[in-house]
Amino acid sequence: MSDEDDLEDFDVDQDDLEKEEDEKETEEWEEYRKEGEDVSEEWLPTPLTEDMMKEGLSLLCKTGSGLAHAYVKLEVKDRDLTDLHLLRSYIHLRYVDVSENHLTDLSPLSFLTHLLWLKADGNRLRSAWLNELPYLQIASFAYNQITDTEGISHPRLGSLDLKGNRIRMVTGLDPQKLISLHTLELRGNQLETTLGINLPKLKNLFLAQNMLKKVEGLENLSNLTTLHLRDNQIETLSGFSKEMTSLQYLNLRGNMVTHLGELAKLQDLPRLRALVLLDNPCTDESDYRQEALVQIAHLERLDKDFYEEEERAEADEIRQRMKEIQEQEAEPEHDFELEQPSM
Repeated sequence: MSDEDDLEDFDVDQDDLEKEEDEKETEEWEEYRKEGEDVSEEWLPTPLTEDMMKEGLSLLCKTGSGLAHAYVKLEVKDRDLTDLHLLRSYIHLRYVDVSENHLTDLSPLSFLTHLLWLKADGNRLRSAWLNELPYLQIASFAYNQITDTEGISHPRLGSLDLKGNRIRMVTGLDPQKLISLHTLELRGNQLETTLGINLPKLKNLFLAQNMLKKVEGLENLSNLTTLHLRDNQIETLSGFSKEMTSLQYLNLRGNMVTHLGELAKLQDLPRLRALVLLDNPCTDESDYRQEALVQIAHLERLDKDFYEEEERAEADEIRQRMKEIQEQEAEPEHDFELEQPSM
């Protein structure tokens, strides 16, 4: 498969992702936000029971030496649960879904040292803190009331979903401990800065629907391929670095970039191929599409459309003329001294 085919497949995936966001975002957001509107509401204590466990357990697997068997999957969604204390005894669990309950504490899960997959969306959690789980690979804490990112240090964690919480700043994500994290979802929080996301192994970073005004502290993300910054308050494109050598897709839709000259700050992104700038003030300029290609010669797609060869050729000509003008302006002026008459 050619590089062009790879890019087309990549862009299709991104289009699907954007479409999915558009279609599901409002419904999903309202559902969870409505449930969490009154955080002071009291719930009757509802602990996890043995009967609930029997109903929710599945997937019988070998354990330990292979001579014993145990159920390793548990689903107890939407049971009004407030207490998971019983889980401390089910140490063989590998897949746990406790979404859409009234949980404020996940500490019993710290005893599940074989856990691979955790989904705890739509609860009343204020923290995602857990003891280090050596095999945990996927964890989702979406639509809770989490205010920070402390206490997340699972060495095999590859995907972490914290969307729809109340996080203002990322702290405590240690790259020496999160050595496998490749996807971080922080959409729909209250982030005011991108500082603290110093995770060099990260490939996909979703920061849409926050309160960001600029990008900062992402210089070391040399493996980052996809960056979503949709629906923030970004005015300047400073903060992008030539060290971000893998970035292919950048979504800046719905921000506040006013001047097309800001696009020049993306020239140092060597693999940037797809850029989304819809719903920014700069897209109202008549030469917006052409100027983007003039500034970023290697760009292949702007918003939803690929560049045609004619557009590329025209941008090359403009770029060459600009270069010639700069060279002429840089030429030193020659001062001619008048010959003085001899005395």
